Amino acid sequence: MIGEVRRKLNDYIGEKVTIKYNLGRNKYEKYHVTIKELYENVFLVELNNNEKKSFSYTDVITKTIKIDY
Repeated sequence: MIGEVRRKLNDYIGEKVTIKYNLGRNKYEKYHVTIKELYENVFLVELNNNEKKSFSYTDVITKTIKIDY
């Protein structure tokens, strides 16, 4: 599973995507980001204000975050 997520994200390095982050209790944060780098367990994204955030591939699998390509 992690390999599949990583391969899909690899196709979008440098591209703009939207990430919807589930905070629980029907609360969400939405980010418009550029996928910057992929590592073994996490991937790095850059927000519009040059702030960087990292998420794990497990977040995608468990649907903690949803990525709209």
